[in-house]
Amino acid sequence: MSITSRRSLLAVFAASAASVPLSGLAAAPARAAESAALSVQSFSAPAGLGSARSSVTLAPLDASFFTQVTLNTPLTATLLPGTPARTEVTSGGKRIALLTKGARTVVLPGPERTFTENKQPFVDDFQRTLPDPALPVVERQYWGSSPGGGSWSTLGPAETDYSVVPGTGVIALTTDFASRHVSVRDDEITDVDVRAVAKLDKVPAGQACSYALSFGYQDTHNNYRARLSFLTSGAVELRVEKEFADSVTQLSAALTLATGVPAGTNWTIRVRREGARIQVKAWRSDLAEPSSWAVDVSDSTFTKGRVGLRALANEGCTNLPVKVVVSRFQVDAATWEAPPSVTHSDWVRVLPQPFDGTWTPELEQTIRGWAGSTAPDVLAHAAMFLAGAPAVTSGAVPTKDKQVLGEAGYGYLDPQGYRYEGADFHEYMNLGWTFPDGTYTGPSSKQVGNLDCSGYTRMVYGYHMGVPMAAGEDTSKSRIPRKSRNMVDHAPGVRIDRTDGTNPPAAALLQPGDLVLFNADSGDDNPTVTVDHVGIYLGRDAVGKRRFLSSRKTGNGPTMSDLGGASLLDGTGTYAKKLHTVHRI
Repeated sequence: MSITSRRSLLAVFAASAASVPLSGLAAAPARAAESAALSVQSFSAPAGLGSARSSVTLAPLDASFFTQVTLNTPLTATLLPGTPARTEVTSGGKRIALLTKGARTVVLPGPERTFTENKQPFVDDFQRTLPDPALPVVERQYWGSSPGGGSWSTLGPAETDYSVVPGTGVIALTTDFASRHVSVRDDEITDVDVRAVAKLDKVPAGQACSYALSFGYQDTHNNYRARLSFLTSGAVELRVEKEFADSVTQLSAALTLATGVPAGTNWTIRVRREGARIQVKAWRSDLAEPSSWAVDVSDSTFTKGRVGLRALANEGCTNLPVKVVVSRFQVDAATWEAPPSVTHSDWVRVLPQPFDGTWTPELEQTIRGWAGSTAPDVLAHAAMFLAGAPAVTSGAVPTKDKQVLGEAGYGYLDPQGYRYEGADFHEYMNLGWTFPDGTYTGPSSKQVGNLDCSGYTRMVYGYHMGVPMAAGEDTSKSRIPRKSRNMVDHAPGVRIDRTDGTNPPAAALLQPGDLVLFNADSGDDNPTVTVDHVGIYLGRDAVGKRRFLSSRKTGNGPTMSDLGGASLLDGTGTYAKKLHTVHRI
């Protein structure tokens, strides 16, 4: 017996390019009522600056692929050694499915896919108040986190020179001849299109003051910068500089952009860097952006680095403090030097009931129906909430006209610029939900489009794949609890491995689709270990490291990236060290 009509499949793929829509040939099988209404657009690979931020790509499939997945021979089910008990299903000596006793997830071979994520655009308009005087001095942050871009680092000479009031980030030049740097903690940015808007609160006296947009930033001694000097006469000059080992090289001659500029005039600096090419322009923010670049040069000293700002009062400036008041920092496009990438041929599907260890004719029919299918699986659905994923609206009740797939955030911001937890799957859809026990939870207008870490897991496994969910805590092990700290012991399925209390689990039987749960909060005040983060294991990346998907505050939503800490189970990062439990739904 072969899989469903290869003729229709080949007709679809005959015109296929290198990228195939995530929806494949059908919508999510677990949401049968919506299958006719959902249509997922192509989610293509990044190809350079300004292109798609994330992707799932599939090589074109020809007739040879479908010949390989034709299952005419009897299927053989073999119990594998180890705990938990696993059953390998083969056809003609090749594995076609791996089932785990007590679990609903099944791993099957399918077309090879590559999952990739690249740098997100972001805007920081400083809608927060920092530092927080309620915190001890050692715990205070002075510029905090840039929404979706990473956290800010502030360097030199005094922390109190940096602050944020709603609408502006402030750098106070309280002493002369001392550089002050703020940079977004993302060292891997290569190509970038970035701009900043800032002003000085007074015209300098004695000597000039400047603010610069820095890029390719390695540290305070090594960086590129596009610098605006505000002279005592009111003139504004643009310079493009490279600082290498404390030695400054002018990459362009100084350009006078304006004269007689009053204090409090906003100026925008824009830098576009592609490869070795550096283009810069600057203009009064109340005027139109110039159509041409003021500076167009090439330099390849720093191939990657942070973006940020540098401010300086020249030696001899006499009317300090002068404040640099930044109202906007914006990355319109950017790429990482080595975007995280996972390539494998594992597809993860979900049985209607947990596998009880018995191979039956009914189960065989299910496995045969899945062989070679490109309908969205667990990993496809998980990827459809990454940055850049297209929005998909449901056409059937109970979610009619609600977005059910598409780029997700993590949560809205508190007054200090930190993201609130609490965005569950139904809040992403702006929908109230009645759970199996009759509990009703209403929508949240503030959390529309957001998913926290457990909400993301529930959206994928619960809403899209059909695993029952609980309204809150639930010890029955038949429904996915609301929070990760309850999932760790009470999620449906089977435990694969757990920490010994000191070391992270080796997780030798880890497979794509497994839940990975962490005690990631080093500031946890509870006297016992508390799991506080959950993700979905994706697979090994291009350098062989185990990488997972999860919704995170720093990246503002689902991610497989390293922003704010690597999404890896290997190495010395927070998640590698704090892995607590591996669980299979």
